[in-house]
Amino acid sequence: MNKKEKNEMIAVLDGMLKDNTNFYLADISGLTADQNSALRRLCFKRNVSLQVVKNTLLKKAFEKNDTDFSELYGVLVGNTSIMQADNANTPAKIIKEFRAKKNEKPILKAAFLEESLYIGDDNLSALADLKSKDELIGDIITLLQSPAKNVISSLQSGGNKLSGIIKSLSEKEN
Repeated sequence: MNKKEKNEMIAVLDGMLKDNTNFYLADISGLTADQNSALRRLCFKRNVSLQVVKNTLLKKAFEKNDTDFSELYGVLVGNTSIMQADNANTPAKIIKEFRAKKNEKPILKAAFLEESLYIGDDNLSALADLKSKDELIGDIITLLQSPAKNVISSLQSGGNKLSGIIKSLSEKEN
C-alpha cells in the first residue's frame, strides 16, 4: 500500500466511525477458508459488515476522530476485523452463534456501542443479550397495550354477565 492508498483507507475508516454509533473489533485469525466463508455469509445474511483492517490505519482513524478511542489502542494487536451493523447486538449474536458451532474464533476484542466501550471477550454474552432499539420499542408498545386490553376484556365479560343477570331477572318476573 502506498501513502495515498493508506490515507484514503484512513479517510474511509474515519467516515465509518463518524457514520456508525456502534462497531465491534474481533480477531478472526486462524479460521480456515471454509470457516471464514461461512462467517462472511452469516454476516451478509444479517446485514453486518465485516472488514479486516490494518491496526495502524485503524489507530490513525481513531486519532483523527472527535471521539476519544484511546482505550481501544491496547486491543489493536494481531489480526483485527471490524464488524458494524444497524442493530447494536447483531454482531455479538453472530460471534456467539458462530462459536456455538465448535469454532474458537472470532474472539471479541472490543465493542463501541452508543458511546460506551466494552473491552474483552468476557462481555460477549452481555452484548448479545442486549435488546435492539426495535425490540425495546416493541416491548414498550406491548406493555402500553396490555392494560387497555385488560380493561376492554373486563368490560366485555362484565357486560355479558350483567346482561345475563338482567335477562334472567326479567324472565322470573314474567
